[in-house]
Amino acid sequence: MQIEDCFYLGKIVKKYSFKGELLIKLDTDQPELYEDLDAVFIQLGRDFLPFFIEKSSLHKSDLLRVKFEDVETEEDADQLLKCELYLPLTALPKLEGNKFYYHEVIGFTVNDVSFGTVGTITGVNDNTSQPLFEIDRNGIEVLIPMNDEIIKKVDRDAKTIFIEAPKGLIDLYLE
Repeated sequence: MQIEDCFYLGKIVKKYSFKGELLIKLDTDQPELYEDLDAVFIQLGRDFLPFFIEKSSLHKSDLLRVKFEDVETEEDADQLLKCELYLPLTALPKLEGNKFYYHEVIGFTVNDVSFGTVGTITGVNDNTSQPLFEIDRNGIEVLIPMNDEIIKKVDRDAKTIFIEAPKGLIDLYLE
């Protein structure tokens, strides 16, 4: 399994018991979707290793309490602290309408109501207070905020996102 075939699920943040149980901070708005997993991939160094789950339950809303097979002691659990967990992309729930996963829209064309074709999405910058589309327009990077007021339609079949950017925003990048 390679990282490009997976999505980040969360990180092991602390031990829960003396019997090898761990708490995972999930990176999701819907932690209940991941309560009954059979297995996850854990990144140990450069490797992705499958870990099978004996039991799991939600703990304090966004933490997942997990007991992995073959993790029986505190020492076993210590080896996994701060490790990142991944699942195959095929395990992602399907989104519809204007909802999308960031990796899903890479390569989509962005079309603005007033401006026309802006360019192609090359990435998503989520290191800011509001995520931004990173759009390539003939070698010039254009950043467009990702919010429901700007995104008008996501057409998966045409691989196009239709937006209505604030007046003058796109022109700022092209002057």
